[in-house]
Amino acid sequence: MAKSVFYSFHYERDVHRVQLIRNINALEGQPLLNGQKWEEVRRRGDQAIKDWIHGQMAYKKAVIVLVGRQTANRPWVIYEIEKAWAAKKPLLGIRIHGLSSMGSVDAAGPDPFAKAGVGRVPIFDPTVKSWWTGAIDSQATYNKLIENLETWSTQGVSNRW
Repeated sequence: MAKSVFYSFHYERDVHRVQLIRNINALEGQPLLNGQKWEEVRRRGDQAIKDWIHGQMAYKKAVIVLVGRQTANRPWVIYEIEKAWAAKKPLLGIRIHGLSSMGSVDAAGPDPFAKAGVGRVPIFDPTVKSWWTGAIDSQATYNKLIENLETWSTQGVSNRW
């Protein structure tokens, strides 16, 4: 594996897509909490969630925001972006709406970095559309992600100030 990264994403909506990305094994990410473990952390309140984020992000070399349809509207994703920016960790985004989740793909979502008010952060898009139907080809999108994930992970930007 290349380097250790923190993945930021909308858990409820995109966890299946994120599992596909982790299965590529190009990067080492934090452990994914199953639904039960996430609820245990969440029930303990906002400080417990912050502590979990801080602990998981602490020694990671970069933060990759996996951008789905609703990612930009998630308060914890925005918190993670702001924390990474303040810590001067390299940030980048990768669009994941074109990966299949339970047999369906999604529409692209807005830029979460703009909502967080951080500098210009690259968002890579592996989405491949079928040339004859115009529909998203989830398998081709996954293959493009396999080919590029490790390279993209080195192209994050950080807060230089």
